[in-house]
Amino acid sequence: MSFVLFAILSIYAITIGLLIYGFFKIKKHQRTNLKPQTSFTIIVPFRNEAENLPNLLASISKLNYPNDLFEVILVDDESDENFQVSGFRFEVSIIDNIRVSNSPKKDAITTAMQHVKTDWVITTDADCIVLENWLLAFDNYIQENQVSMLAGAVTYDCKNSFLHYFQQLDLTSLQGATIGSFGLQKAFMCNGANFAYKKSLFQKLNGFDGNDKIASGDDVFLLQKVANLYPNEVHYLKSDEAIVLTKPTEDWKSLFYQRVRWAAKTSSYQSMFGKILGLIVFFGNLSFAIGFIGLILKIWLWEFFVLFAFLKFAIDFRLLYITNQFLTKTRMKSVLLSSLLYPFFSSAVAFYSLFGSYKWKNRTFSK
Repeated sequence: MSFVLFAILSIYAITIGLLIYGFFKIKKHQRTNLKPQTSFTIIVPFRNEAENLPNLLASISKLNYPNDLFEVILVDDESDENFQVSGFRFEVSIIDNIRVSNSPKKDAITTAMQHVKTDWVITTDADCIVLENWLLAFDNYIQENQVSMLAGAVTYDCKNSFLHYFQQLDLTSLQGATIGSFGLQKAFMCNGANFAYKKSLFQKLNGFDGNDKIASGDDVFLLQKVANLYPNEVHYLKSDEAIVLTKPTEDWKSLFYQRVRWAAKTSSYQSMFGKILGLIVFFGNLSFAIGFIGLILKIWLWEFFVLFAFLKFAIDFRLLYITNQFLTKTRMKSVLLSSLLYPFFSSAVAFYSLFGSYKWKNRTFSK
């Protein structure tokens, strides 16, 4: 068993090493003083977000960007709460979601597209906060590069709790893998809370046609479709000014269901690289869990497990560290405890996502 687990760890180490190499291949974008000229529509699907939407709109109102070059469309997905918008200097409207598929969020974006008058759309979530130069950074990159789709970074606004620190490290690993894959020119993953593309591109691809039966994945499936057809027009915006802040979940059950929702779409990836990477990461974490069980059952020497755990931690830490420095520029917290818990958590999520149902926005979805 020791040989098999260390063989898996070797493959895992090479894979993470490639992602680290890819991470450094993406250079940080330094904004220049170009006059803004890109027109954006910010699309925000929401359901029962009366508490969070005012914070998002308040951050948008502070954007350092001409008001006549952007508008906001809020898409209400059958909320029980009433939410009104008024008094903003920029154009903002609320429309009702038109449901035609098994994916509320994809339907919401498709519905909003019928009202978009700008060249570009940029999606974010109702529980997010954007920085004042968010659109400036996107506009600057678009002007300087031949690009039709542009992904940005997302990080958590954490409070002082282990649950939040655990989620931060989990999201940091995903963001590291995202940036690394872009650097390797194997883009397969992004985050819909900070994702921009041309309206004409969306229309040319018939939007989410082909994967609208899957509840989540409004971001990754569109990305993979474009990366397959127009790989040179899909870029990552590695800019401090373009990072979006979002809220972590407040309990472990919600976190588990959220991660199950994210994992459930992996088997439907168009990207072979994404599928293989997902399997390697899964077996890397599963091997840690199996090794720990073997230690408890006394079928594996503790020296081997300690060595295995140390090597895996060292491999993961490098990717986590460089990504965290980009996202937060602060010290990572609860790293050791999170690293010990994460293999069990992620393995459980992966197995459950194959067969189990999950709840999202008070709705139940099945595999």
